[in-house]
Amino acid sequence: MTIFFQDAYSILWADLRYLSRDWKRTFLTSLISPVLYLVAFGFGLGRSVDIGGGSYLAFVIPGIIALSCMNSSFNGAGMRLNVDRLFYKSFDELLMTPMSLNSIIMGKASVGVLRGLITTTPLIIGGMFLAPELSISWEFILSLLISLSVFSLLGVLAAFMARSHQDMSTFSTLIILPMTFLCGTFFSIDKVPEFLKWVLYVLPLTHTSQILRAGAMDTAFPWLSVLILAMFGAVFFGLTYSRVKKLSI
Repeated sequence: MTIFFQDAYSILWADLRYLSRDWKRTFLTSLISPVLYLVAFGFGLGRSVDIGGGSYLAFVIPGIIALSCMNSSFNGAGMRLNVDRLFYKSFDELLMTPMSLNSIIMGKASVGVLRGLITTTPLIIGGMFLAPELSISWEFILSLLISLSVFSLLGVLAAFMARSHQDMSTFSTLIILPMTFLCGTFFSIDKVPEFLKWVLYVLPLTHTSQILRAGAMDTAFPWLSVLILAMFGAVFFGLTYSRVKKLSI
């Protein structure tokens, strides 16, 4: 187990060196979209919307955090790995090392988790300032870490499945973009038709939005969504392992 973590950290360290040279641009660019969503939906649309007697701003901020969690961790893990594999061809060197495939996958996913934390932390602090009724509970922190891990693994899986840089863009357009607007980040899932609700519950961002919102607004916590997210993570890890196994043969 100790060797597993040492190997995973060794892989993460290489990506951290790259991130440390470009952290300012990474930090600023990753904040643009969530800030725009906050201004447009929170301060624009939100002034005329009432959610169960509470402010729409307090409702939408956890959703924007969930959205930022997905985008930053997916792109942080997937885009970098895609470039390493297909442009620099540097990933092949990892496959020739004695490191286990588990360590390689977790090491590559860890950078997505870290980039997600860097992006979401200022949003969380700013959200509590804008909506004082929000709070940071241990359920919220747990939900954030699980969600970052799941979407980082999704990014790693997408990077290993992609055969070109265009494939990553296609994946983002077909999978990430629909989740951005349909998974309860800006509206309540309870208000959609029943048949569509079942479709949305198949998407991981729906569960991320629900558990982060419950953890921040101190409402009944949906532990079932946590379990479902953990299952998503296990599936993404298993599919990634299978793909890397084929590449290493």
